[in-house]
Amino acid sequence: MDLVKSMAKEMMREIDNKSREFYEFVLPPIDIEIDENVLTIVIDIPGFDKNDINLSINGNILSINAEKKHSEEKKNTMICNQRPNVIDKKIRLPIHIKQGEEKVNSAKYSQGVLTLSIPITKRGKNISIE
Repeated sequence: MDLVKSMAKEMMREIDNKSREFYEFVLPPIDIEIDENVLTIVIDIPGFDKNDINLSINGNILSINAEKKHSEEKKNTMICNQRPNVIDKKIRLPIHIKQGEEKVNSAKYSQGVLTLSIPITKRGKNISIE
């Protein structure tokens, strides 16, 4: 009977690991809104401390990196761990940003939601269709 319980426990642990790996691959969900002067990006990153989130803009690529830090004690008592521990995502922004001129008006993290406000200095050319 102990063998069956051990096998079931190991199987559940493996399912948890695969679930977490899947979510680390597809997350975080992102909304991007553009208006006349500002690009607003809303990113859901629940469960992370704001000090564990690193953002960078290089040209028109936004990089999001976050990693949870678990204590050894918590790792040993964890029964289920499906939420992502690591986020590493790159997003191509829909505006032209000259390298070296990357700016952010504001970055706010509240209740697991990160909101970025990026000023728009230049958009692509409009093409007239004849």
